[in-house]
Parts: sequence; structure tokens; C-alpha cells
Amino acid sequence: MNHKDYQQVKQIFQSVLEVTANERADYLDKACDGDDVLRGEVERLLDSFDSGYLEKPAIGKVAELVVGSGLKVEQEIGHYKIVKKIGAGGMGEVYLAEDTRLDRRVAVKILPSEFAEDKERMSRFVREAKSASSFNHPNILTIHEIGEADGKHFIATEYIEGETLRDSLQREKLSVKSTLEISIQIASALQAAHAAGIIHRDIKPENVMIRPDGLVKILDFGIAKLSEPPAPTGGLSIDEEAATVIKTGTMPGMIIGTANYMSPEQARGQLVDARSDIFSFGVVLYEMIAGVKPFAGETAMDVIGAILHKKPIPVSQLFSEIPPEIERIINRTLRKDRDERYQTAKDLALDLKDIKEDLEFQAKLTSVLIRN
Repeated sequence: MNHKDYQQVKQIFQSVLEVTANERADYLDKACDGDDVLRGEVERLLDSFDSGYLEKPAIGKVAELVVGSGLKVEQEIGHYKIVKKIGAGGMGEVYLAEDTRLDRRVAVKILPSEFAEDKERMSRFVREAKSASSFNHPNILTIHEIGEADGKHFIATEYIEGETLRDSLQREKLSVKSTLEISIQIASALQAAHAAGIIHRDIKPENVMIRPDGLVKILDFGIAKLSEPPAPTGGLSIDEEAATVIKTGTMPGMIIGTANYMSPEQARGQLVDARSDIFSFGVVLYEMIAGVKPFAGETAMDVIGAILHKKPIPVSQLFSEIPPEIERIINRTLRKDRDERYQTAKDLALDLKDIKEDLEFQAKLTSVLIRN
């Protein structure tokens, strides 16, 4: 498929997400204008969404993006000796390894070959990873090295002991205090990243690690993108890097991210800025408080439809003890119009800190009154 055809498939696919399931056939009849090949490509992508099987991109030739790097225990890649495999995702397989030069444990992520062989994407990724590696922030995973050895491209980062926020949420319901402590650290990390011009674009519980001492680390700026000017008003601006709710890989022109945590503009494939991360943060905060996601559905298309067109159930209906100030913050982060959201993570972090201080003061005051 050439670039022109690909762009046409992308545009029709993103447009058909805006119509109801009952209207889809008529819409495709008009949009494809009798071009069966074009329609087939669009329908294959739609089938991928409807089936919920989103680990494989479905525009054109379907290809596995994570094929398994096959590294073995004790195998060395550069000056890193593999200890064990600890995970896998859209940006590759992750291994615990020993840094033989500095005698420390690190996490080594092996990039998929399809990704590494794309020179333009690889160049952009290295540029963005270098920007992310410049961070010296306690709540952002430290990148040690971006390298290549034995034909494999890899990223070496600090190794974090602990559990993901997803694991924590599955284990027990978080208290309001714990929720605020975690949220403040996430917002602080986003504040630093956005100040450096980097948007994460995939904030979700799986990308938040919590150490045993309570320190939060934001993982995987692997699909982050240097921030761009906000989309101009008056029309749809397609983000050429954006694309889909795929967990295991991306293709140019597809929506990058995870369906339940996407901002409306991200789901549409528009240019994204810091306010997209703020929306995703709001989804995570809602889930921490309510115990459920604000936007759900049987398929990814249902989820995207909810993000674009539906309001979530007020969180106070799901957790009556929520302080109203926190609900106000959640509501503001989840505005579909990004101009109505928090405009900066800094303002978001300040409000969260103020609420935490107010609740701590109220708790102390109540304790004093009870004693007296």
C-alpha cells in the first residue's frame, strides 16, 4: 500500500469511528465509492477494534511487532548480562540484567526489529529518548543508555523494585490518602516532562511503578513524543504519529496509546499536547477512587465512543466518601474540550497538594477535638 492509499484508509477509519454502528455501512458506501480494496482495508481495521484483539495492527499487511528477542539467562548484550525476562510490551521485551561495568542491576528493553529497522522512526525515538534521559526527577524512570549490540537495539534503564499501580489496584482498594500521595507524584513527573517538551501519551496504571517505600516512578516514555503546537481550530489536524489502542506496537498514522486512557483528541488521531496526558491522568485518578474505569465498553470501539461522546458516572455515586474537592479535580481533568481542562500539570499538582494539606489539617483538628 502506497502512502496515498494508506492516508486514505487512515482518514476513513478515523472518520467512521464518529458514526454509530448502524450508520457504518452507509458511511463506508459513500466514503469508499465502490473501491472494494479500500473498503476491505478499512473493514479489517474495524474488525480488529470490534474483536478487541488489538495486539496486531490491521491496516494493510498484518505483522507481529513483538516477535520475541529470544535472549537467554547469562547471555550478554553489550556489557549487560541477562538475569531473567521480566516483561513484554509494545516497545519490546524487558529483561533484568547485570551491568558488568558498573556492577548494578538494570532493566534492558530490546526493541522489536520492525521498529529498529525503520530508520526514520528509530532516529526520532533516539532523539526523544535522549530528551527523556536528560531528566533528573525522582518520579521518572532514569534511562542509562540507548545502544545496539549483536544486531539488537536496546534501552537500559534503572531497575525498579516494587509493583505497578495496576497490581496495587487489583490487590486492594487504595485509601484517599494513598491515592493523593500517588497522584501528586504522577502530576509532578508530568510537570517535569511537559516542561522539557515531552508528552508521555500512555499514562495508565501499568506505566506507574510504586516502590516499597512509596516512591512512584513513571515508566515507558517509549511512545512519548516531543510536544507540538496545539491543533489549530476550525478543522481536524491529524497527528501523523498517532494511531491505535494497540498494546504491542504502532504504525505511522495509527493512534498511539491504550483505549481506556486516551484523550478525545488522541482517539481521533489529532495532534496532542500536555493536556492529553492530563486527561489520561484523570482517568487513572477516577479509577483509583471509584475502583472502575470512567469509560468502558465491550469493544475498543465502544470505549472510544464513550470517550468521545459520553460523560462518566459521577465518581461520588460510586464512592460516596470522596472529598468534593477531589471530584472537582477529576471532573476538570476529564473535560472533553481540552481548553476546559487543567492547562498545565503544575496547576493540577498544586491543587492536589492543597487538598492533601487540607485533609491532613482536618484530620489533626478532628483528633484534637476528640481528645479534648
